[in-house]
Amino acid sequence: MTEIVSLEALAGEVRPGQSLAIPVAGVSMAATAALIEAGVRDLRLICVPISSMQADLLIGAGAVGEIETSAVSLGEAGGAPRFNAAVRAGSFAMRDSTCPAILAGLLAAQKGVPFMPIAGIVGSDLLTVRPDWKVIDSPVGEPGKVVVVPAITPDVALFHAPEADRAGNIRIGRHRELAAMAYAARKTFVTVERIVERNLMASEDSAAGVLPSLYVDKVAVAARGAWPLPLWDEYPGDDVEVARYAAMARSEEGFRAYLSGFLSQRKQVA
Repeated sequence: MTEIVSLEALAGEVRPGQSLAIPVAGVSMAATAALIEAGVRDLRLICVPISSMQADLLIGAGAVGEIETSAVSLGEAGGAPRFNAAVRAGSFAMRDSTCPAILAGLLAAQKGVPFMPIAGIVGSDLLTVRPDWKVIDSPVGEPGKVVVVPAITPDVALFHAPEADRAGNIRIGRHRELAAMAYAARKTFVTVERIVERNLMASEDSAAGVLPSLYVDKVAVAARGAWPLPLWDEYPGDDVEVARYAAMARSEEGFRAYLSGFLSQRKQVA
């Protein structure tokens, strides 16, 4: 049964050393701040399939022990400064991946199989740094090589969405990667803008864009919980704020100053 809890209680359920799946759309920046406040460490981030400011904040705060991703970037604001600095310093274990490989790994976990075959990585230099990806002869169809990637089963999937109902059903719209995360993860925690009284599963039209509560463990309300990143149908991203972060986070001192202000601002919103 889905529990509706406080943001602090939700963040408190994420343990040091756990693998945490985070998306590129529907980012819970509110939960990110709560995790940093809670002092969580050694997270194994799984970016689905890339990340931006969320991963950069967690890395800069010292919360990440490992990351699997195909990219971490601030988009138009440039590179992710704390990620780039940490890679150069070797501050965490880096697991290079691709977007299809991450999604295939989640699909394997959803299906309950140990791996998923994909073709696009054959011949890539990535195979030299991912010994867990195996090249095999295709057992069916035309002769050829395929890569099998192991299932990805996150301990926790974490994302932000516009709304949930009292039962814990979550409106995710067309963002099926959020469902893929939830299907694969051992637990799913979601922050939302609001709780609605209507049943989101009541009709075929509404249910089509809803993640059922069966796959959701905890929900917390967090107003403007994705800011300064965008949330579909709710608000655009704050490009000025992201650019300000990118400029400040180029130095350790600037990052610490930004983080202090960001955490204080999140407390005021809450």
